Amino acid sequence: MLATMYKRFSILPGEDRQSLARKKGDQRNLPMGAEVLPSGGVSFRVWAPNHKRLQVAIEGGAEVDLKPEGQGYFSGKVSSAAAGDLYRYRLDDKGDLYPDPASRFQPEGPHGPSQIVDPGDFAWTDKDWKGHRIDGMVLYEMHIGTFTQEGTWDAAQIELQEIASIGVNALEIMPIAEFPGAFGWGYDGVDLFAPYHHYGSPRDLRNFVDEAHASGIAIILDVVYNHLGPDGNYLTKYSEDYFTDRHWTEWGRPFNLDGENSGPVREFILANASYWIDEYHMDGLRLDATQNIYDSSPDHIFSGIGGTVRAVAGGRATVVIGENESQDTRLVRPESQSGCCLNALWNDDFHHSAMAALTGHNEAYYTDYLGSPQEFISAVKWGYLYQGQRYKWQKKRRGSPSLDLRPWTFVIFLQNHDQIANSGRGSRVHQLTSPGKYKAMTALMLLAPNTPMLFQGQEFASSKPFYYFADHVPKLAGDVLQGRREFLRQFRSLATPEAQEDVPDPRDRMLFERSKLDFLERGTHQSIYDLHKDLLRLRCEDPVFRSQGRVEGAVLSSEAFLLRFFGQGTDRLLLVNLGLDLHLDPAPEPLLAPPLHEVWSILLSSEDVKYGGMGTPPLDTEENWRIPGHAAVAMASGASKEVADWVI
Repeated sequence: MLATMYKRFSILPGEDRQSLARKKGDQRNLPMGAEVLPSGGVSFRVWAPNHKRLQVAIEGGAEVDLKPEGQGYFSGKVSSAAAGDLYRYRLDDKGDLYPDPASRFQPEGPHGPSQIVDPGDFAWTDKDWKGHRIDGMVLYEMHIGTFTQEGTWDAAQIELQEIASIGVNALEIMPIAEFPGAFGWGYDGVDLFAPYHHYGSPRDLRNFVDEAHASGIAIILDVVYNHLGPDGNYLTKYSEDYFTDRHWTEWGRPFNLDGENSGPVREFILANASYWIDEYHMDGLRLDATQNIYDSSPDHIFSGIGGTVRAVAGGRATVVIGENESQDTRLVRPESQSGCCLNALWNDDFHHSAMAALTGHNEAYYTDYLGSPQEFISAVKWGYLYQGQRYKWQKKRRGSPSLDLRPWTFVIFLQNHDQIANSGRGSRVHQLTSPGKYKAMTALMLLAPNTPMLFQGQEFASSKPFYYFADHVPKLAGDVLQGRREFLRQFRSLATPEAQEDVPDPRDRMLFERSKLDFLERGTHQSIYDLHKDLLRLRCEDPVFRSQGRVEGAVLSSEAFLLRFFGQGTDRLLLVNLGLDLHLDPAPEPLLAPPLHEVWSILLSSEDVKYGGMGTPPLDTEENWRIPGHAAVAMASGASKEVADWVI
């Protein structure tokens, strides 16, 4: 299926679109949708099995019959159509007009007409862009609607150089597929090929990506292939076979990827993955809730997505990241191990342990986490904490082995869109804990050999909440509010009557407005901003931290631990203490010992006065080790004459 799609429809990786058009004539780029042809006019193609007639209706122009070509497809050329024209499809003779299932833009929202877009009319400047591999990547999750006050691609573009300056080299953009209403998270998208019109035009999005590459930033797009939203989904008008009733998700019916007539549905998904990489030059995808993407085919859709992304990129480095609640590491394993060849997985275990340690609460899905030193050591070294053990919250075993996977395979974070909103009031982590603990945990996350991810505004401890908001029609809005309350009841603290009454109504536009960042806080919160910048500079410039190599750890107390990073001729220590000041005397832990003829010196302390701390006196003293409380201290080994004097 994948090879066939490329042979028939896709442009060859790395080739100039115009030169390719001269070679191949009017061959299509994608197997569905409206495409402007080099020779003039527009080619339309749509899958609508069980329909006998299909017409494309150009607004202000003609209605043209598309010819059936077998396997449920209809296609045809309209010579008078051009980029910018609005159109819909008429199915059979029923009179109703519907937007294109593969619409490249919905300027009036999901219920309006589709617009013809010519991706070839944009002059890209990123010809020399090579992308970023997952190793060495620093991710930044961004919601375009709230990242700036304007909530547009143009406004976000202005901030790209500032983001790059702190050490971020990849943005993970929350879903942008067209969805109903004036605001939302994007996970209820209904037009997978159409960028959300309130954020700007397709050209605005291309400008944003082009400028990101000029700033050294890769763009990874969060895509939702497990379901479509409940309002504005017209795929079933074309075929009920787009979805299946053999499986279930809590958000809606999943795509039919392995049942009858599933071939064109798989082609639809793979074409979408190809589209974002090819026509928008994006550098990868983040796959939402992969545990609810059901496929029993020999060639799993995840393998197809990964292969598609790599093939279309034509040698440019790309990344495909999976969110997988069940923690199935087959997603990132090679085909030789029956894997799907993705590059990385979100690691909720790290987040859940961090929340338990930072807040003192382990209710609901935090139940199986203690926030203990050993949990952090294990998460840094081995990825998932649950790799097949019994998980009492779910009353079953959870996870699969990951002991052999490289540390950058796991994306770790203290905040993301879900977890901030799930605090009930959209509270940021630094608002739920002490400053010292927050800074110490930040140091751990940003120096660990795993792939770190910040959530927008985290780098300057934004005071702005991040609520769950969704602008649905009244009937759906009421259901969403009720569903939100039911979901939050799993937390004992949010199950009380008063807490339930206090759950914000997602349809309230003020939730959306209050979630928008205030960049003036970069200055008013300068100390925490400096900490993030210095930690990321250390991660990038220090050869040992940058290598993401071998790490060992040791528990020092019930709330303190160390990580030792082994380098080529020089080592690093990271001491993290989330409890009281700790005096280790004696200190029978070999990982504390420096290499032969060397001593430890402080590289960075989260309690430095420049980060709003109280200062950090020497740790390795004549009274043995003294480790400050609520702090993380990074240390480097180096030669010392004093050491040479006492070494035999």
